[in-house]
Amino acid sequence: MHVYLPIAEVSVSPFVLLAIGVSVGVLSGMFGVGGGFLITPLLFLIGIPPAVAVATSANQVVASSFSGLMAHLKRRTVDLKMGSVLLGGGLLGATLGMLVFNYLKHLGQVDLAVQLCYVVFLGLIGTLMFIESLRAIRRSRAAGGAAPTARRQRTWVHALPFKMRFRESNLYISVIPPILVGFGVGILSAIMGVGGGFIMVPAMIYILGMPTKVVIGTSLFQIIFVAGFTTMIHASTNFSVDIVLALFLLIGGVVGAQFGSMVGARLKAEQLRVLLAVLVMIVAGKVGLELIVAPTEFYSLSELAGV
Repeated sequence: MHVYLPIAEVSVSPFVLLAIGVSVGVLSGMFGVGGGFLITPLLFLIGIPPAVAVATSANQVVASSFSGLMAHLKRRTVDLKMGSVLLGGGLLGATLGMLVFNYLKHLGQVDLAVQLCYVVFLGLIGTLMFIESLRAIRRSRAAGGAAPTARRQRTWVHALPFKMRFRESNLYISVIPPILVGFGVGILSAIMGVGGGFIMVPAMIYILGMPTKVVIGTSLFQIIFVAGFTTMIHASTNFSVDIVLALFLLIGGVVGAQFGSMVGARLKAEQLRVLLAVLVMIVAGKVGLELIVAPTEFYSLSELAGV
């Protein structure tokens, strides 16, 4: 059985779409990421046009992130004040990113730009995060299972002006780094169709110094609004959000996020970071392979209709 996607103009199995939604929802609940970095390449693989995949995956990110956020709010592992600061930068970044996306679409380079962004950002961040997480695990084992060494008390972040106290994260730092982190995530959200959690989670841990358990819920809070804003812009300017596709992804994502939050609560912070790093590197490798392997078809007639 197949369903027809009116905007994407392809027919796919609804069970495949539900499976993609569930898998991404599990990631959202476990790691505090929206899952767009995984769902967009998966949609490419099943034949969804890149512009539709980017716009619609941003829509699915909202639902899976919201479901995961509800579970974290119950456990009180969300810093709403930090999330609001990140959100301010995220909305500005999403606006700029949308302008860049439309310009790349006008040039006909959206596909290449999106894939290159995935390879560069995911590969770099995944590798760095994996190395650091392994070091943290080794330090914990060397200490006989005790908690890893405490975070550094003073960094360049603490020397910046405009400081604010974030009680849930136990931080007193400048609002400039969180705004910049949110801004960068907002740009990626618009261009790549991601929530940006794969960048924001490591940045919040290693740059801002936030506890991992608080980072996950706070990341989901910011992702909901930035991804929702991105979806609305895509829908109103490019008309590339496929409602039928989004519906199946949403159903799977909401269900999967609840399972993911339960699994994540049972894992240690270092284990969560290692798993996320491995997943990020796998996706980066797959996208990079697609760039260098010769396609089965060297010509496409899909763009000739507009000529």
